[in-house]
Amino acid sequence: MSVEPEASTEANLPVPRLALLPMIIFGSRWLQLPLYLGLIVAQCVYIVLFLKELWHLSWHAIDLTEQQIMMSVLALIDVVMISNLLVMVIVGGYETFVSRLDLQGHPDEPEWLGHVNASVLKIKLAMAIIGISSIALLRTFIEAGNLGSNRTDFTETGVMWQVLIHITFIASAIGIAYVDKLSDSGMRKHAE
Repeated sequence: MSVEPEASTEANLPVPRLALLPMIIFGSRWLQLPLYLGLIVAQCVYIVLFLKELWHLSWHAIDLTEQQIMMSVLALIDVVMISNLLVMVIVGGYETFVSRLDLQGHPDEPEWLGHVNASVLKIKLAMAIIGISSIALLRTFIEAGNLGSNRTDFTETGVMWQVLIHITFIASAIGIAYVDKLSDSGMRKHAE
């Protein structure tokens, strides 16, 4: 049951009114808003973690070895990459699934936001997860020289599993990109 179209605010195009059930279903996308707000709170927690790690590094820089400094810097990079992942999910997910942000023309509009959709977001997230996994694996490899001693928390089996998990992330990202490419080419053929 559709009602007369309302006047639109953009170029006076008519906007169709929805019947009650479609309106409720379409409006349910706003239920995701608390989830995105929760991710903003999680990002604040990561800011505190970053500042704590930076304080520790700055305060003890003279006492730390080069390897310990490198590990602290990698921990900082890890926090930044996870924070970047959070921004992609918050901004891209909100824009894709909830509502437009109307940032067109804003000087700080992220370049990637203009062409983001669920498929692009999945690939960007997969690449970010690979980056985060790479940092964790690099930290493990740096400490690998201490395997067998009590100076490390890693075992050979643990390192092997980290490598296998990292390879799985890479294979998954390649699979997602391949399926996306197949989907795009199939849609282009169908459109012609």
